[in-house]
Amino acid sequence: MKTKSSFKHFLTTSMLAMAMTGALSVSLVSDANAQRNSSDAAPSEGRQFSSKAGAVVNEALTLINSNQHSAALSKLNEALSINPLNAYERATIYQMQGASYYELNQYGPAISAFENSINSGGLLPNEADSLRVNVAQLLIANGQYADGAQRLENYLNNGGQQKPQYVEMLTQAWVQSDNYSRALPWAKKWFDQASPKERKHFDLLNFLYNNLGQPGKQADIVKQMINRWPEDKTLWDAWASMLANGGREQEAFEVTKMLYLGGALNSESDLMKVVQYYSFYDMPFQAAQILEQEMNSGRIAQSSEKLVQLSDLFRQAREYKRAIPILEKAASASSNNKLYADLGEALYNEGQCVKAENAFKKAIDLGFDAGKAWMLIGTCRYESAQAEERPSCKGTTQEMRDQTPRAVKRDRALAAFQNVPASSREGGNSKKWMSFIKAEAQAVENRCEFELSTERELCFIKIKQAYDAEIFTGGFKLEDQNCEQFLEKYDSIYRVKVGED
Repeated sequence: MKTKSSFKHFLTTSMLAMAMTGALSVSLVSDANAQRNSSDAAPSEGRQFSSKAGAVVNEALTLINSNQHSAALSKLNEALSINPLNAYERATIYQMQGASYYELNQYGPAISAFENSINSGGLLPNEADSLRVNVAQLLIANGQYADGAQRLENYLNNGGQQKPQYVEMLTQAWVQSDNYSRALPWAKKWFDQASPKERKHFDLLNFLYNNLGQPGKQADIVKQMINRWPEDKTLWDAWASMLANGGREQEAFEVTKMLYLGGALNSESDLMKVVQYYSFYDMPFQAAQILEQEMNSGRIAQSSEKLVQLSDLFRQAREYKRAIPILEKAASASSNNKLYADLGEALYNEGQCVKAENAFKKAIDLGFDAGKAWMLIGTCRYESAQAEERPSCKGTTQEMRDQTPRAVKRDRALAAFQNVPASSREGGNSKKWMSFIKAEAQAVENRCEFELSTERELCFIKIKQAYDAEIFTGGFKLEDQNCEQFLEKYDSIYRVKVGED
């Protein structure tokens, strides 16, 4: 689609070319007899020159024919001073004046002279109409677009011959005056009259529909243009843009995707538009693949910003392994605390807690939110602890249980949550985590104590049974060797009392 300024330049050039190639025609007379033989109307007493005025006008005509227009204008001014002059003489002299001013590129005086000719009353209706067209054309060529357009439109609306060049010039003049609504009906007429239709006819309607906010009609004309010039990427871009602006983003995406897959998109901005579309439609992995591929090919510049975007897309797609080296590269290049925090999060999601901690601590040193960082460190430590084997209560002491991998990692997680500043927004969450971890540790102790108590009570029963059976077995015999660990405790509680009795 042409820009407004370039489009206006194109219109101005074409109008001036039209004006300079004969659109401004002025009928001049060589003598009174030539005028009397005019086919426009029957001779009348008022349409002839006196001998005095005719002699001066003939001298001016001779100068005009030899391109001495400045000298001719002097003679014509002399002729205008003759008294009396009839209306026909004045009309003709003013016409000749206008023609010389035009040849000297003095459009303002030329327009005034032609208007004087029309107002003199010495022209036949069709002669006056022709001159009105000339004045309108001169106004347009002189940059007075609205005035010229209005006069030309009046002429055409009042029965003037609607020549294609008039319709075209009128359309262009209204466009030049930024009056697109006035230009549109004439542009349609110009379009309909054109045979064969050229690209400029389509471009003008496309331009007007776009500026008048008529997307439906613009879409129709762009469709026709795409059918004629399918290789023109600007038309496809315009089509996709209209779809998007019309709330049909999915269709716009399909058009853009088709252009990309067909190899029609090459600029970085176009390629990034494809990436953004895939990301917008929840396809971060495909977006990341395209961005990575185009960065590797050099069609998208590899900058820190683009690396961050690529890593974000991989993280959104849960492709943390692919995001990690990209984040490492971006973070080391920029020393940005957010990048180190993102790296820590990616490492955390891959279960690499040690590396994640290092990244988070680096982020804290660079000014990242300590509360958020320590929360993630604590969470990673806790999840790592949960992956360890649950400790067995059987045959272990409290000290041994406290040194199991699960317990050690759980305690390190507790320490991380304790590092969260109380003033941090994560302060409340860290307290909940600490309470939870302590309760979990206590639950383990309670479970072990319950298991041990149950086992002890069962052994006490077996020990008592063994003592009671001594009279029959010929001595103390404890069949469950596992209960021997509780024998001393049983005796200290129950056998001493028996001995005292």
